Amino acid sequence: MSATAVHSLWTTAATAADPISKIDAPKIEYWQLSPTLVILGAALVGVLVEAFVPRRARYLTQVLVSAAALILGFVAVVLLAADGYGTTKAHIAAMGAIAVDGPSLFLQGVILLSGLVGLFTFAERRLDPEAHGNRVDSFAAQGASVPGSDSEKAAVKAGFTTTEVFPLLLFAVAGMLVFPSANDLLTLFVALEVFSLPLYLLCALARRKRLLSQEAAVKYFLLGAFASAFTLFGIALLYGYAGSMSYATIAQVVDGSITNINPALADTMGNDALLLIGGAMIVMGLLFKVGAVPFHMWTPDVYQGAPTPVTGFMAAATKVAAFGALLRLLYVVLPGLRWDWRPVMWGVAVITMLGGAIVAITQTDIKRLLAYSSIAHAGFILAGVIATTRDGVSSVLFYLGAYSFVTIGAFAVVTLVRDAGGEATHLSKWAGLGRRSPLVAAVFAVFLLSFAGIPLTAGFAGKFAVFKAAAEGGAAPLVVVGVLSSAIAAFFYIRVIVLMFFSEPKPDGPTVAVPSPLTMATIGVAVAATLVLGVAPQYFLDLANQAGVFVR
Repeated sequence: MSATAVHSLWTTAATAADPISKIDAPKIEYWQLSPTLVILGAALVGVLVEAFVPRRARYLTQVLVSAAALILGFVAVVLLAADGYGTTKAHIAAMGAIAVDGPSLFLQGVILLSGLVGLFTFAERRLDPEAHGNRVDSFAAQGASVPGSDSEKAAVKAGFTTTEVFPLLLFAVAGMLVFPSANDLLTLFVALEVFSLPLYLLCALARRKRLLSQEAAVKYFLLGAFASAFTLFGIALLYGYAGSMSYATIAQVVDGSITNINPALADTMGNDALLLIGGAMIVMGLLFKVGAVPFHMWTPDVYQGAPTPVTGFMAAATKVAAFGALLRLLYVVLPGLRWDWRPVMWGVAVITMLGGAIVAITQTDIKRLLAYSSIAHAGFILAGVIATTRDGVSSVLFYLGAYSFVTIGAFAVVTLVRDAGGEATHLSKWAGLGRRSPLVAAVFAVFLLSFAGIPLTAGFAGKFAVFKAAAEGGAAPLVVVGVLSSAIAAFFYIRVIVLMFFSEPKPDGPTVAVPSPLTMATIGVAVAATLVLGVAPQYFLDLANQAGVFVR
């Protein structure tokens, strides 16, 4: 057949089918997506700053651009919530890809505030002594240099700083904003990769202990890649089951209310094996991100090896984003499978609470201790997820908000306690800290008491909310396990307080560095949030309760 004939056949077929008229222009609600768009735009500006702004001016430019973007993003979230998009105007935006509702706006607000106070610790440059007359931060002088090489020494001598960490932080925040708001599986996966890849890089950029930092990044990357692969395979299986990536369509196929079946997928649609295996794989990927047992093994190594500002930001914001996505998946996509996933989640919550609390007792490094503490907290939050009620959702939202500030504050304090080798993270070095620096030790004690769930702290209000929701949702035995785990966890938190205040300081012990106003602001905000959410939590509990309904 000649080329002309083929061309005429193609044009005839095109005319008959008239596909051009069937392509709808995309409808994007830019105002409702503005928090994410502001952060993405600022991240791209940050990349351009690295390319075009002189090296001496980059640090200040990046800090100002990042802070302005995070504040603007938070203002946009508040305006959207005030305009009713968290309640009466909640709907699906961006052609079905993004949900704009109470949980997504609440979690986006928490992520943006966590990013802002995390940014202050990233920008801190007064803790280490000056190197060759230049102030230094927590990050490697030149990330691409081999540790200990001549190029690294030359970069340190020249006073280079890795200001790329600021756009990386913004890209991670942008991915985290989309993750709990995603309303289809493809958007969920893209958001997962957008916030994971910058975190892998950030973990490798510690100025001190660079080999430990790079080892942490490689472990996180390899295990994260496995988790992403499980998630992607699960997405493929769920697509085979439902013939759609959309949360709403999958939920309709699960409960049998679907009407328009795709003929090409009619043979596989409704196959329960695809649903159960696919759902389990996606949940597995999300449990990896929240650090639940048995998908937790990366947590202590990565928390210990990463630069401490990155650890604080990652420990807080990643949990918020991942629990938001997990809630939406279980409550919006798989509510029809409740009797299948609840027993599994019971088991995961029990071993996560007990595993995190018991193993934390044996830790001798403060960052590893906080890592196992975060694993135990993932178990406590799962108790609220298992409640499967509106109170369950609102209690998880409140707990995530309270936990994120306490965590960033605790890791900010860890950056202050230093010896000749940098941060003094071994617990033996913290002996007598309360006598050397009573204020810093007292602040850290407040954070530890909040982690332990002592009354008048944010941790107590959060635990009370999730345990109450779990008990009312029929999971009373889980609450008993949670209370036992809290008692075990209280032992090692109080042990650190006793070590700081009732031990003699060693003559060669660490010193407490005097931070800039940036880290002071981070710790001040964290202490204020811990006490306000503990002493007067009702307004914030009401806020979380109003935001506790998913749009379907």
